[in-house]
Amino acid sequence: MTDADSPADQPSLDDDLALALRLADAADAISRDRFRALDLRVETKPDRTPVTDADKAVERAIRDGLAAARPTDGILGEEFGTEGDTRRQWIIDPIDGTANFLRGVPVWGTLIALAIDGVPVVGVVSAPALAKRWWAAKGGGAWLAEADEVVRSIRVSSVSRIEDASLSFQSIAQWDDAGYLEKLIALSRRVWRERAYGDMWPYMMLAEGLIDAVGEFDVQTYDLAALIPIVEEAGGRFTSVTGEPGPAGGSSLATNALLHDQLLDALR
Repeated sequence: MTDADSPADQPSLDDDLALALRLADAADAISRDRFRALDLRVETKPDRTPVTDADKAVERAIRDGLAAARPTDGILGEEFGTEGDTRRQWIIDPIDGTANFLRGVPVWGTLIALAIDGVPVVGVVSAPALAKRWWAAKGGGAWLAEADEVVRSIRVSSVSRIEDASLSFQSIAQWDDAGYLEKLIALSRRVWRERAYGDMWPYMMLAEGLIDAVGEFDVQTYDLAALIPIVEEAGGRFTSVTGEPGPAGGSSLATNALLHDQLLDALR
């Protein structure tokens, strides 16, 4: 660890969160302008997923902001990869929900996280087309601002039985490809309600207490890192489907905490 990496030289999490919120402002200005633009440029990446000029422009803007404000921190971004090797790493998904974005569906957002020693401790999810932004820093609670600009704290639900739970499973194809389709069908017969809301939105509804659990496969670190502090600071629990903590497990299970062990057991 270099001197610049020592805890005494680190900014406070409040300062990091304030920076992440400013970066989200800059991201929103770009993405909002390109949403439903007639000249939006769309390419196909080697993994056959789409990327737009907005994805790239948003990530460049965030990287430029970090280079100016946190020049010694590392960065992991979906579009331009990893740079730096320090205890502090910013993790960026410039537009989570690119398929929605390019079709004009308003469920998409910019995800900005800070991880220290691999643990996400700051998260911002900004969804300008929904006029919503969620954020959290470790120890500071989880928060939501909506179109009326009123900021309020958010909390997960108190549902404690699977039979009373509302579950977002994200995509049947994901569960099928992962070999979990039969378990999903069995679970769908137990829960009160199941829906596939998609992308970052169900995790934020979980943090608000509107639904009770989210499960997903085929996800990357940048898909999840910003979500974890928000869910956890709202009182929830966040692991992989097999119970490992952190954003790097390739799957996710986020719950109101009361349901977590029950769902892990159901998915084993």
